[in-house]
Amino acid sequence: MTSSLKISANDLSLTFQTNDGPVHALSDVNLDIHEGDFVSFIGPSGCGKTTFLRVIADLEQPTGGSITVNGVSPQEARLARAYGYVFQAAGLYPWRNIGGNIKLPLEIMGFSKSEQQQRVTRVLEMVDLAGFENKFPWQLSGGMQQRASIARALAFDADILLMDEPFGALDEIVRDHLNEQLLELWAKTNKTIGFVTHSIPEAVFLSTKIVVMSPRPGRVTDVIDSPLPKGRPLEIRDTPEFLEVAQRVREGLRAGHSYD
Repeated sequence: MTSSLKISANDLSLTFQTNDGPVHALSDVNLDIHEGDFVSFIGPSGCGKTTFLRVIADLEQPTGGSITVNGVSPQEARLARAYGYVFQAAGLYPWRNIGGNIKLPLEIMGFSKSEQQQRVTRVLEMVDLAGFENKFPWQLSGGMQQRASIARALAFDADILLMDEPFGALDEIVRDHLNEQLLELWAKTNKTIGFVTHSIPEAVFLSTKIVVMSPRPGRVTDVIDSPLPKGRPLEIRDTPEFLEVAQRVREGLRAGHSYD
């Protein structure tokens, strides 16, 4: 049985008008993402990775082509709370404790106080932060703050999770640990994840599908379906299978540069 289509882009383009003339951020992007996929977007800075994520989230509007999210327009999907979004910076309010930060979207959506509390408790356990509800962001490490940010995006239980380089600012040891935790979380929740990264090892380790993008105008140069098993220890990064996928990503990135 094929899983349902969650995100579908057809000939999607986006051109920004600037004082220095048009900037072609995305050009003729065609991509299907299915339920339960973990899709990484990788490419050089300015290749449209984040722009594509923002189009899915209805934060940017395409200027050509079409895109659906859960079978409807991005705007309808946003209004239906179809996704949670995790930004590069944790973006936690310093005057709210961790529980208060996670409750914020739930308050806005009108969940009851008891339901808010149940959800906060559940998602804190999911991201291994049980017991930190009353701490303030400044009392947590960078990695813990980012986990709290993920908990906030999970709190209203959207089935799509969009993540824009959430671990980019963290050191390698913390990043490895959070990569492992994210895979565990994904296995538990079966969410559909769109993940932007600059790191080849991170993209290959996390994903069922890797979308390689070229420099501006951002276009897809390769879509790689990963042959790796869903349960992946960090040690898999030393296997021939892993290195083979990483090499293909590297070649795709190099090929993309030939458009310059």
